[in-house]
Amino acid sequence: LEIIWFITELMSILFPSANEVFYNPVQEFNRDLTCAVITEFARELLAQRGVKVVVPGEQERVVVSLSEETNEAEAQAEEKNGSEEPAVKAAVGEKCEHGLRVLEGLAASGLRSVRFALEVPGLQSVTANDFSAKAAALIARNAQYNGVSHLLQASCRDASMLMYDMRGKKDRYDVIDLDPYGSPTSFLDAAVQAVSEGGLLCITCTDMAVMAGNSGETCYSKYGSVSIKAKYCHEMALRVILHSLDQRAGVYQRYIQPLLSVSVDFYIRVFVRVFTGQATVKNSASKQALVYNCVGCGAFHLQRMDTKHSAAASNEVLCVMVQSRCLGGPIWAESIHDLEFVQKVLSAVSGNPSRFGTSKRIEGVLSMVTEELEDVPLYYTVDNLSSTIHCNTPPLLQFRSALLHAGHRVSLSHACKNAIKTDAPPAAIWDIMRCWEKINPVKREKLSPTSPAFKILSTEPSFEACFTVREDANPQSRKRHLTRFQENPQAFWGPKARAKAGGGISADLQDKRKKFQNKRKNQITDSSQLKTFPCKKFKQGTCTHGDECCYSHDLEQTNEQKIE
Repeated sequence: LEIIWFITELMSILFPSANEVFYNPVQEFNRDLTCAVITEFARELLAQRGVKVVVPGEQERVVVSLSEETNEAEAQAEEKNGSEEPAVKAAVGEKCEHGLRVLEGLAASGLRSVRFALEVPGLQSVTANDFSAKAAALIARNAQYNGVSHLLQASCRDASMLMYDMRGKKDRYDVIDLDPYGSPTSFLDAAVQAVSEGGLLCITCTDMAVMAGNSGETCYSKYGSVSIKAKYCHEMALRVILHSLDQRAGVYQRYIQPLLSVSVDFYIRVFVRVFTGQATVKNSASKQALVYNCVGCGAFHLQRMDTKHSAAASNEVLCVMVQSRCLGGPIWAESIHDLEFVQKVLSAVSGNPSRFGTSKRIEGVLSMVTEELEDVPLYYTVDNLSSTIHCNTPPLLQFRSALLHAGHRVSLSHACKNAIKTDAPPAAIWDIMRCWEKINPVKREKLSPTSPAFKILSTEPSFEACFTVREDANPQSRKRHLTRFQENPQAFWGPKARAKAGGGISADLQDKRKKFQNKRKNQITDSSQLKTFPCKKFKQGTCTHGDECCYSHDLEQTNEQKIE
């Protein structure tokens, strides 16, 4: 039996009663953002082909003249611009002959592909592929149910083999979307070959633990980069996947141009364009860098991998107080956003807020992205700096103001709530923290002589930091109280259980937690309480203690606990 599952994404999707196809409601923000990005990408690309996209609910921009008299030259210019408007218009749900060819390689229920067909204008075709025959059949039914069968075709193939078969220049897709359960690395090689010249790759990674430093060896085997467990791990994860994409593209004389890279919740999402150019590929080494991280104080230094930067820079002392370090990378060291493109997406979403269910959050995240420093990789956190020297945490605005007073640039980061991105060297940052410690002194006698705090505070600051709050220390996204970091809307908010290869959903994660965790939370101290637990040996017929056994031999009690 099949039921209709109405979801909160302004559409309805058919699901089997057994829920045999994977669906993750947590990824609504991901899907909304993807629709917004592909729409702006289609607007730019199709304008070059003489096609204008029409987005539902989006109003035409009207230029209002504040002067009573209209300049004749301006009127003629407006008339000329109006005559140059593309004659062909593409609306949502309509097939556009010169439109985009989209592939969703791992479609599952086909929800994302159906949304593309219903919400993104200027599409020629959408291919929703899944290796599961049950999923492919359901995709076809969902396409028919939502009236988009003329745009959406279901496919049941291995995603990599499908993309390898479409490597020809005339067969490539304009947009490829990959959203696997875990790492996308097994699909990246085929994806960078199957996307068209200047095409868009949309990649999701949900193996954040690996990319954030929990397993550097595993990260290297998958992405060709060693991750570091540091406070900036979420941005480093973005730069690891961009490095991996650029490395794979370089094999085929192709290179990437990041449009937008976001790290939210438990996953990361990157949008990149892929181009062909042998000369640019030769310079790709200059876009990668190794990361030297100080274990003691958390300071870091990036060493570019090309010959233009002196190799002696890698021997720089990160922190003259603590000379211990670990090495990570290589990572992508260039900008991870195209601010001009991000601004277009932000303007489109804020001007049409009813289009997406997560419009407020998209506006908040993209606003923070536009405020980030483009040429400053990674970041510090204020609480980690204060924790290192065991002092009170300075208010965010005061610390930002101190950096601005010292002549350095500073911004926040969308990847971490209390992040500080700055071009100030570690020595200047620690000078500011020393000045703050003088105002909020710590008990020096309790510090170990070998601790980072003792070594840092043993040196006098080279300048006097000013903590007077400046107006420009508070960014606009913070002043406007935008939804920059969303709180969990419900309990156990996060990724759901993955779908099995042959169909069906594995056991609920919460059931596993109840079964395997908190076993020693309520430890038994009185032996008489053991009678409430069944005797495993009695059940197997091997218990020799009889009535003297401290565990229960009541089989009815054992069966009742099983039923519960």
